[in-house]
Amino acid sequence: MAPRRTQRLGAGPSTEQSYIYKVVLLGSTAVGKSSIAFRYVKNDFRESMPTVGCSFFTQLVCLETATIKLEIWDTAGQEKYHSVCHLYYRGANAALLVYDIARKTTFTRAKLWLRELEKEFLHDEIVIVLVGNKTDLAAQREVTFEEAEEFAKSKSLIYMETSAKSNHNVTEVFMAIGKFQVRSCCTGSSAREMLRSVPALHIKIQKCHSTLVLKNC
Repeated sequence: MAPRRTQRLGAGPSTEQSYIYKVVLLGSTAVGKSSIAFRYVKNDFRESMPTVGCSFFTQLVCLETATIKLEIWDTAGQEKYHSVCHLYYRGANAALLVYDIARKTTFTRAKLWLRELEKEFLHDEIVIVLVGNKTDLAAQREVTFEEAEEFAKSKSLIYMETSAKSNHNVTEVFMAIGKFQVRSCCTGSSAREMLRSVPALHIKIQKCHSTLVLKNC
């Protein structure tokens, strides 16, 4: 899904390219989707943030050659909202499939979300990040890093582990999306094609500012 390109987003020199990327968070209830989004946007942690329908965040990020605005859609994990979630991830450029490393059932659920995305998008239309959250609960781990990483590689996904509580790798998850998306626009290759051939991308990143809007959709 091609990102929206704008003239300027109010940051950086006029020669910069500016893009808007839609990012959706999917996963079971209580895996920490809202906590990840809130930590990234507000640099704060809240233990319990139940989502009703969806929450909407925005984050403006400055790269060396581009400015990107992330529109972050955090979906509710409760089963009763499952039937409407496709309305939120329609048109997305990237998806975070979040699970709790201490609950194997949530890893299985993340795989089911991947199947849903594969029905909606062509293979190279969307960047998908498999996110193992709650590394602060490593002593209770039920999903090994190796198991999740092997699955991610088999599906051409980015795999990262995070902790919204300790702020481990949270910013890096969203930056990975920005890096691959911008490089994709520059090279003409899809981000998931690059995942199969490029081990790492290095782009200097500076956080500009953020805004937060909560919606009961």
